Amino acid sequence: MTSFLTAANTSQESVSHDTRRLRLISGTSNPALSKEIAAYLGINDVPLVSKRFADGELYVQIEQSIRGCDVFLIQPTCAPVNDSLMELMIMVDACKRASARQITAVIPYYGYARADRKTAGRESITAKLSANLLVQSGVDRVLAMDLHSAQIQGYFDIPCDHIYGSPVLVDYLSTKNLGEIVVVSPDVGGVARARAFAKQMKDAPLAIIDKRRAAHNVAQSLTVIGDVAGKTAILIDDMIDTGGTICAGAELLRKEGAKRVIACASHAVFSPPAYQRLFEKNLFEKVVVTNSIPVDQTQNFSQLEVLSVANMLGEAIWRIHEESSVSSMFR
Repeated sequence: MTSFLTAANTSQESVSHDTRRLRLISGTSNPALSKEIAAYLGINDVPLVSKRFADGELYVQIEQSIRGCDVFLIQPTCAPVNDSLMELMIMVDACKRASARQITAVIPYYGYARADRKTAGRESITAKLSANLLVQSGVDRVLAMDLHSAQIQGYFDIPCDHIYGSPVLVDYLSTKNLGEIVVVSPDVGGVARARAFAKQMKDAPLAIIDKRRAAHNVAQSLTVIGDVAGKTAILIDDMIDTGGTICAGAELLRKEGAKRVIACASHAVFSPPAYQRLFEKNLFEKVVVTNSIPVDQTQNFSQLEVLSVANMLGEAIWRIHEESSVSSMFR
C-alpha cells in the first residue's frame, strides 16, 4: 500500500517536464496544503480573489488566464462547511466561464459525508445532494480522500478518484517502536477500514468495539471483541469530530488492559470539545492525523502529530493530468 512513495519519487523527474497546461487554484479552506501540493508539482498556485460582500455573499475572481488548461481546485469542504462548499462551486463556475479544458475538484475532506443514507424517516441524504450540486456547478472530475463510506463515490455522476491516507499513517507508525500491536475499529461500521489498515500493519490482529450510539455525536461503548491486554492498541477511524467515539473507545481499551493507545484518523475535524476530550484526559500516547483539514496550531498539544498528505495528493493530481492510473499508487 505504500508503493505510491516509490512511484512518486520516480515520477518527480517527469513532473517538471510539461506542466504548461496544469493549473492549481486554492480556495480559502486549506491554502497551506495547496502550497505544499504546488511545491511537489513544481508549479505556483494561480492567484485567486475570494471575498465577501457586506451581506455575506461570496465573490471569486481568477487572476490569471486558464483558457484550455487542466485546472485542479483544492478545497476541503470543512468548517464552515456551507461556505466552503459554496466557494468551491463558485470557483468551478468561474473556471467554466474562463474556458478551462477540464476542472477537477480536489476535496481532501468531503463534508456532509456522514449523511450518506437514511437511518430514520424524513431524513435527507446530504452526501448525495452535495454531490449533485457539485456536478451541476460544472465540475468534470472529483479527487477525494478517505470518504466516510465507499458508496459516496457512486453519488457523483462524473468520474471520482478515491485515495487513502492510510499509507501516510502506516509509514509514520512503522518508524515507532510499538511492540505488540492490535488494530481496533471504534465501531462495527469501521471494521472494513480497520481490517485494511491491519493488513498494511504486517497483518496485525484486529479488535472491534461494540458500540451503540444514543444520539448524534454521543457514543456509548459497551465491550471489546478481541484481545487487547498488554498490547499497543491503534484506534483507527476516518475522522475525529467531537472525540466522543474515540475517547470512549480508549477508556474501554484501558480498562481491558491495553498497554498503550494511539488514535489515528485522516481528518482532524476537531469540533468542540474535541481538544479537551483528546488531550486533557491523557488517554492517548499519540493522536495522529493528516493535514486534509487545517489544524488550529494554538491547540497543538504534545500528543498531536499532523502528517502531510500533500505529496500523495500531488502524485494523484499528476497522474490524473497525465491520464495514468491513480489506483496503482496503492497496490
